[in-house]
Amino acid sequence: MTPAERRKKIIELIDNSGGALSINELVNLLNVSHMTIRRDLRLLEKQNLVSSMSAGVLISKKIHSEPSHTAKEIMNAPQKDSIGKAASELITPNSCIYLDAGTTSLALARHIYDRDDLTIVTNDFEVVNYLVDKTKSALIHVGGQIRKDNRSSVGPLATKIIKSLSIDIAFLSASSWDTENVTTPDIEKVMVKQVVIESSIHKILISDSSKFAKVATFKAFSLDFIDKIITDKGLPVQAQKALERKEIDLILV
Repeated sequence: MTPAERRKKIIELIDNSGGALSINELVNLLNVSHMTIRRDLRLLEKQNLVSSMSAGVLISKKIHSEPSHTAKEIMNAPQKDSIGKAASELITPNSCIYLDAGTTSLALARHIYDRDDLTIVTNDFEVVNYLVDKTKSALIHVGGQIRKDNRSSVGPLATKIIKSLSIDIAFLSASSWDTENVTTPDIEKVMVKQVVIESSIHKILISDSSKFAKVATFKAFSLDFIDKIITDKGLPVQAQKALERKEIDLILV
């Protein structure tokens, strides 16, 4: 088997496993050394074909754009609702919180509309539209350049407002993430997410497991900045172990 054939076989084996394979499993299946497998995985990672973790290897799926807001709202809705409920239980009285653009943030908003003690900051128009007539908490929309497809705002005007705030908890969304980074196909989102991280005391990633092991062109931020991740139980066990090793508090719902 040539190196190219072996790397193709690695992709097939992981894909057929239905989740992930450990490096030891790949060594045994292909009857090659650990060094050979690790060398192959490094090359596959550079091509964004796999996501390698200390506990195993997953297929990475490249995304080039995000679904529309309408499409996303019906995708994995029960998981998003559970994530939103779990996130809402972490919000202490009189907090200033940030809700990142996305339907998981909207799910969170549905669990805190009856609060009257919060300052809720967001760049998501759907979140504001939902809360404006329902909540007695203070609302701040950061404004900026409008992204019509996902009904949010980005750009320098948005970051200027965020920089002027001291946020207690930021709930950050993701269209693609792995055990190292959150990535995005939209470069305009990078600046907003990074400024939110700089302006927030606690940073929590809220994203269902269907977004895991996907990768997009632009790195939004490293998971090293994240305190907690709230996701569903569909997250592969190997990923759970890798995140625990990074000492990230993982909440599975």
